[in-house]
Amino acid sequence: MSNVNVAIVGATGAVGTKILEKLLARKFPINSIKLLASKRSAGKEIVANDQRFIVEETQPEAFEGVDIAFFSAGGHISEMFAEEAVKRGAVVIDNTSAFRMVEAIPLVVPEVNLDALRQHKGIIANPNCSTIQMVAALQPIREKFGLKRLVVSTYQAVSGAGAEAIAELEAQTKKFETRADIKAELLPSADGEKHYPIAFNAIPQIDAFDDSGYTLEELKMMNETKKIFGLPELQISATCVRLPIVTGHSESVYIELDQEGVSVDDLRGVLSHAPGIVLQDDFMAQSYPMPLFAEGKDEIFVGRLRKDPDHPTGFHLWIVADNLLKGAALNSVQIAESLITIRTS
Repeated sequence: MSNVNVAIVGATGAVGTKILEKLLARKFPINSIKLLASKRSAGKEIVANDQRFIVEETQPEAFEGVDIAFFSAGGHISEMFAEEAVKRGAVVIDNTSAFRMVEAIPLVVPEVNLDALRQHKGIIANPNCSTIQMVAALQPIREKFGLKRLVVSTYQAVSGAGAEAIAELEAQTKKFETRADIKAELLPSADGEKHYPIAFNAIPQIDAFDDSGYTLEELKMMNETKKIFGLPELQISATCVRLPIVTGHSESVYIELDQEGVSVDDLRGVLSHAPGIVLQDDFMAQSYPMPLFAEGKDEIFVGRLRKDPDHPTGFHLWIVADNLLKGAALNSVQIAESLITIRTS
């Protein structure tokens, strides 16, 4: 496939800017790049890799001549414009939750289910950021030993909620001098819901609750993991927590394998050779993954491997990744790279 014409919808957002940076840094075969955003952002200049781009308003006709369109501007924008892009010949790689659980639309992490790309009909869904790093880290284990149950608790950075959340954390960190100050703060919300301060806090709610008591973020992880692995019978539960960290999601994951007699060294062996995985697992040297040091890195970091003391096939892992990169922008770009490889093979 020759060089392609690319569009990025939501180009001024946290993920959109990272998609542009990754396309240029990885020397994606580009003929042209079109940056699209809201009418309010039209005309804005963006500089990346010493190149200057002018943002255009997202309109159906903007997708004329586009080969690959990355969407990262919210589910409602994807629902409005993704089909318009497909009608005009583009393949859409959508970074929102709009199409993830649509049966006919592939939900792809290239290290896990690359073959699913061959079934796309114009739209490909990029999974939730927390799901991506977890399934990519667990895939080599699942392939070798099988997987029947997992329980995950996430510790998610505010950048997962966008640029406004980062600004809120920074403002609160500067504003509050004591814990008493922040305990008295309950920020107003336009829809009447409580909006707790994030600075010096941990909020065990990401997205809205449903009737089951799980949040939509937790349900995304549970349902997306089953779809990506092709394991509808997989036993999985999630708890998602927001922490006052700017970038980098962390996850404590408990797994139960199908195969018995597996050791921690066996898990280390498969993880040490897995693509995109960096094993940091030397507790004696205090070597383990941390979000501060994962920021800006493409890899997924895995450590704190332990055998469960009570279950014969149970293990615990700690998984960390930059949620804006492998959790979003990088995975989207890798999907596009894989598309080109498939088309030219």
